[in-house]
Amino acid sequence: QVFAGDPEHYKVSLQRAQSVTAKQLQAAAGEWLGDGDYNLEVHPFPSFTTAKSEVDRSKLPDTGTPPDARFPQLETAMLDNGLKLILAERHGIPAVTLYLTLDAGFASDATTKPGTAKLAMNMLDEGTEKRTSLEISEQLGLLGASLFTGSDLDTSTVGMTALKAHLDASLEIFGDVILNPSFPESDFQRLKKQQLDAIEAEKVDPHQMALRVLPQLLYGKGNAYALPLTGSGTGQSVESLTRNDVKKFHETWFYPDHATLVVVGDTTLAEIKPKIERLLSGWKPGQIPTKNIKPVELAAKPSVYLLDRPGSLQSLIAAAEVTVPKANPMEVAIQAMNNILGGQFTSRINMNLREDKHWSYGAHSRIYGARGQRPFVTSAPVQTDKTKESMVEMAKELRGILTDMPITEAELSKVKKQETLELAGKWETSRSVATSIAELVRYGLPLGYYNTLTERIRAMDLAKVTEAARSVVHPEGLVWVIVGDREKIEPGIRELGLGEIQVIDADGIPVK
Repeated sequence: QVFAGDPEHYKVSLQRAQSVTAKQLQAAAGEWLGDGDYNLEVHPFPSFTTAKSEVDRSKLPDTGTPPDARFPQLETAMLDNGLKLILAERHGIPAVTLYLTLDAGFASDATTKPGTAKLAMNMLDEGTEKRTSLEISEQLGLLGASLFTGSDLDTSTVGMTALKAHLDASLEIFGDVILNPSFPESDFQRLKKQQLDAIEAEKVDPHQMALRVLPQLLYGKGNAYALPLTGSGTGQSVESLTRNDVKKFHETWFYPDHATLVVVGDTTLAEIKPKIERLLSGWKPGQIPTKNIKPVELAAKPSVYLLDRPGSLQSLIAAAEVTVPKANPMEVAIQAMNNILGGQFTSRINMNLREDKHWSYGAHSRIYGARGQRPFVTSAPVQTDKTKESMVEMAKELRGILTDMPITEAELSKVKKQETLELAGKWETSRSVATSIAELVRYGLPLGYYNTLTERIRAMDLAKVTEAARSVVHPEGLVWVIVGDREKIEPGIRELGLGEIQVIDADGIPVK
């Protein structure tokens, strides 16, 4: 019992409750529940009649033509220090979302130690020259704001969502984290250990094991994309990281003339630009290193890599290659083609391995995001005794979309409808809009890209999607990575004759 008036009542009640014995409980139950009376009333359902209606219930109602999704109008400005500003006004709720996108990302690790970008961005909000991590958290909570940091392959991000009423105070913390991180040694050691633990977890998870080794097999030594796709680095590289390494990452990559600030929400350019100018006036431009993301050649023949996972009840199969960058004239058709092949639940590969053969809980294909050539990966976890057979079916689907099983008008129509209808939901929140704008920045796409996206999807025809398949899918040069029980699956894989099988560990090092 809780008494809202006098706390003393609660104290007395609690003492009485603690002193109750089992006999007292039994006596109370006998007094209140023991008279033996039980009454049950059964009421029959009333008789219903159907109201008169002119609705034809023999068919589904016509939904009509759905409205086109509209992306917010974008405004741009350039600050005195070279920082690019992109604004999308949204006045529905009194809040503002900010995304600072920096040209760094996991690919920047190629110039230092793998895992640096991830650890440095995780450290960014662990304290500044005048605030501890606890003070940052407490002040953000009192202001109703949230702050987040992270990296993808090409960029690193500092983001914030703040209430309009507390925008100035929230921006002050935002700027402090960007300009003055202190990288406390104790927090560095804690997060470093967490990243090392994450690496060890990745090296026993089949999907993560494949993502760790595929980049080096696809891009080769020296390419900035050749590092683990998880961004966590290697155990050896992270173990050698020092506080000075993450501090140097900030000093090397945090320059305003190599960054873009995306703002979405209840503000205007006239209001937000002076605030940002004042906030970041001390941030000076500079030069950043060049990341090597030069194009690589497609393999002339397949290659097979096996990662042994003794006792595994499943095998993880991944067939990968590199494909064109995101900024290409066929991108809309490429996405449609991939959705038909393996990008959706009803895609060909999933319907084959999951619904028809029942060898997998889910099979799919994915084109990972990248500013340069992107990894195109077809993958599936399958039951161990069907590893060889699943590889045959995956190869058949990849060849078939180019030859004897071309994309049909029905498949294309279904994908076009789904892609256009889901756009409105994609941009429901300010954060999702900010993410989409940040993708334009990351990939170097025009700011009006989304304004015509619906029309470009609807304008796709079979010729364009077929051309997209031919530009992306190259079964003759696939890199196969299979994670599973080597003793059980290697003989069957050898029977396929795809090429020499190389056994590697979770870091991509050959096993003798």
